[in-house]
Amino acid sequence: MKRALITGITGQDGSYLAEFLLAKGYEVHGIVRRASTFNTERIDHIYQDPHESGTRLKLHHGDLADGTGLRRLLEHVKPDEVYNLGAQSHVRVSFDQPEYTADVVGTGTLRLLEAVRDYIDNTGNGVRVYQAGSSEMFGGGPAPQSETTAFYPRSPYAVGKVAAYWFGVNYREAYGIYVANGILFNHESPRRGETFVTRKITRAVGRIKMGLQDKLYLGNLDAKRDWGFAGDFVEAMWLMLQQDQPDDYVVATGETHSVRDFLELAFTQAELDYQDHVEFDPRYLRPTEVDLLLGDASKARAALNWTPTVTFTGLVEMMVAHDLEQAKRDKTLVDAGYKVGQRNYA
Repeated sequence: MKRALITGITGQDGSYLAEFLLAKGYEVHGIVRRASTFNTERIDHIYQDPHESGTRLKLHHGDLADGTGLRRLLEHVKPDEVYNLGAQSHVRVSFDQPEYTADVVGTGTLRLLEAVRDYIDNTGNGVRVYQAGSSEMFGGGPAPQSETTAFYPRSPYAVGKVAAYWFGVNYREAYGIYVANGILFNHESPRRGETFVTRKITRAVGRIKMGLQDKLYLGNLDAKRDWGFAGDFVEAMWLMLQQDQPDDYVVATGETHSVRDFLELAFTQAELDYQDHVEFDPRYLRPTEVDLLLGDASKARAALNWTPTVTFTGLVEMMVAHDLEQAKRDKTLVDAGYKVGQRNYA
């Protein structure tokens, strides 16, 4: 039985990856940051009591800011594969928390790679590492963006990801560690955090449809992104670590759509006109914007035999349907006299 360790298992990608690996027969270990409240809702449906025999999903407290803790976890888990998905991944927030973002995203990756290097040296066990890159690393670079496109990061988050990418390349070349960089373009799902623009839109569609709110405040509607389904993208992560040699791959759909396109399609699904409900708020603008991201995933298609299965329209429909159901449940609670909170922070 293969054993995998996932940082960021409680996030969108981590939850889909954990599901995928469990279905493949893996024993899956996840790192969870310590908090005063439970933050495991995305994986509650696959959680297994560790006291039960045969449990294959196990959670451990840890943090990419704690190198000693990472070493101990590697020694305890003894993974065959490590997937580094943990990050402060909100681009706009990275401008407000640049030092924290750089520490977790960039230096956190370095800590993990150092821990892996020590573990391999001390045990002789082979470990394959997946490093989660981002299309934001290309930033202002010309589209379409492929593995040969120069990086031009436009946010502290993107700069941190570029550093993490090159740490991965360096440890691959300097120490012979199997490190694969996945440069993933935007990927969404009903599990996307509610402060990310796509989920913010679909949540608002459901709430507006059910009369729970009236306005949605957004920033730049003209930014264009290559949006895919997170469930498709985690398969590409796994495929990268099944190759004979480590390499770097762009993962994308090859289509780009504006925030306005997403907005219009989402509201149309609920028979609403977004222009009646959407207003501009400059707080959501980035100091340096990324205007156009469009991925060329030819290499991943050829080498990994990977292709996305969910279309842009299918993705929006999936997210709207989920959030309409959520809004219906919220409406039931409101009608029964309970208060349901609405979050508007970036």
